[in-house]
Formats: sequence, C-alpha cells, structure tokens
Amino acid sequence: MADAHADSLMWNRDLNVASDRGHVDFPRLREAGVKLQCFTVVTRGFPIIGGFPVFAAWHGWPRAARRTEWSRALYQIERLERFCAESNGQVAIATSSQALEDNLRADRISAVIGIEGAHALEGKVERVEELWRRGVRFMSLTHLANNELGGSSFPLEPEKALTPLGHAVLDEMARIRMPVDVAHASRTTLAEILAHPTARPMCSHTGVQAQGGGWRNLPDEALRKIADRGGVVGIIFATLYVGGKEAEDVVRHIEHAVNVMGEDAVSLGSDFDGMIPLPRGMRDVRDLHVLTAAMQRRGMPERRIEKILGENWRRFFAETLDGAPHPNA
Repeated sequence: MADAHADSLMWNRDLNVASDRGHVDFPRLREAGVKLQCFTVVTRGFPIIGGFPVFAAWHGWPRAARRTEWSRALYQIERLERFCAESNGQVAIATSSQALEDNLRADRISAVIGIEGAHALEGKVERVEELWRRGVRFMSLTHLANNELGGSSFPLEPEKALTPLGHAVLDEMARIRMPVDVAHASRTTLAEILAHPTARPMCSHTGVQAQGGGWRNLPDEALRKIADRGGVVGIIFATLYVGGKEAEDVVRHIEHAVNVMGEDAVSLGSDFDGMIPLPRGMRDVRDLHVLTAAMQRRGMPERRIEKILGENWRRFFAETLDGAPHPNA
C-alpha cells in the first residue's frame, strides 16, 4: 500500500503515538499495511484567510518555526526526521531507490517528503537543491493561492501563468530531476508545466474533471500528458472533489483515470489530514480496505488493484528518488 499525500505534519502531533485524532500516524499506517507514505509540507493557507501562522500558533508550533515560510518548511522536515529516528526502526525517510527497497525488505514504512507550494523557497531558486539534500523528493509550484511562481486552481483566484521565477524553479527541479507535483496548478500554469521539455510531472492528489466534483480536478489531456512522461496520478478521497460520499465515488475517478492513462499510471492520493471529509465508512488510514472492497465490487481485476494500491507509486519513486547523477560519478 502506498499513498502520495498526507498533511499530517502541520497538525503538530507526535506521529509515533497512536491517536484517534486526524487520519495518519505511524502505528495506524502499520496497522493499515501502508509501506510508503508521502508527507507533504504546508507553509501557506487560503488567500481569503491568510491565517497559517495563526493556525500554527494554535497548534503549538514554536515562534521561530512560524516566522517565515522557509522556517515552517524546515520545522516540518526536522520533525519528520525526529519522528523517524524515534520510531525504533519502524519508519525511515526514503531518499534513494536503494533505501526504498531496503525499507521494504526490513518491513519498515518509507516516508517520502513533498513540498506543497514552492513559495516555501521565498524566491531563492538555490533552495531547491537544499531541499533535495534535506530529503524532499517532489514539490508543487503553487498551492491554495496564486503566488510569486504562478497560478493556483483555487476558483477565486484570477488565471495566472508561470512567472520568470516559476520557470527558473521548474528548470532547477528538472535539472536535479525532482518531480513536479501539478496538484493545485491553474489551467495556464498546468499547461506550461506539462510543456516543459524535461520536467517529470506527477500529481499527488486530485480528482478527474470528466467525473465532476471539483474545481481542482485534472482534465483528460493533462492525465494523458502525465502518463506519457512516466508520471503517476494519485486519486483524492475528499468527497467534495469526487462528487459523492461513497467509496465507489472515489473508484469512479480511479476507473476513469485508468481508462485515460492506463493502469500503470494511477494510484492513491488520499489528502489525509488535509481538512477533508472522507467517504462514508472511512475514519482514517486504517479503513483503506473500504476502498479495496469498492474496487472489487466494481469488478476490477486483482492485478490492477495491486498496482493502484501501491505498486505504481513504488515504481515511480524507485525511478525518481535518486535524482540526477552526481557530476563526479
């Protein structure tokens, strides 16, 4: 089992402690059978609220961690590092294909770090490589609002293309082969990302536009281009974006994405802990079996289910975790 999107780090919970709050912690991941979990780093909220520092203060972040977007990113990365170090070998951050396979052989959960919104760089392109050295293995350019790099899919924001900074960051990500997460990109920004000659696109969490349900869902053309570039799309669980409250509604989006992209390019992108309602019968990550059962009821072949539940993300990260070869190699 593999999932490409959980916002658990922003809630400031100890992930080594089993909890009934939120959707994800290490004990619940192990109980669910998840072997690869992406943890995404959030540093900015909705433009109409602008209250992420207030949110962080409310949840007990130290003052220094709240001060800037860069400090917020580093705080979450460092907390995940500490949680993994204190997990008694149960969880480790995967920063290479070898580490991923070693974790699987040792029955350790692999944590993969992503950044949700490159405004965390605070305009410094050189920080892309610094984030890579800190273990980050994918990043989106925008999140819930237009920023200094480009446009967000949020419907109250005006349409915006990539800025010169956005192009520079995308070029740098392509240079070191950090995949770019197209989740939350505006229509124009999405098209420009997908037109980049060497970028490696993926989508950590989305629905599909053809099945309705949400402003941030991807059109078929984007799904095809992501698949053509070797990317994988994680289908979101949020009832708002799948247009229904049942697990079968998530599966509708999965099935459509498979029909457009092929069964090797579609997987899970839950958006756990992202302030979203889950389908009926799902409380947290331990209820992934509800989704499996829904795929079985709809007659999906077992081999396809296996790919969607985990093998596709395992393959994608095995191909991308190492990044560009070192110039002296």
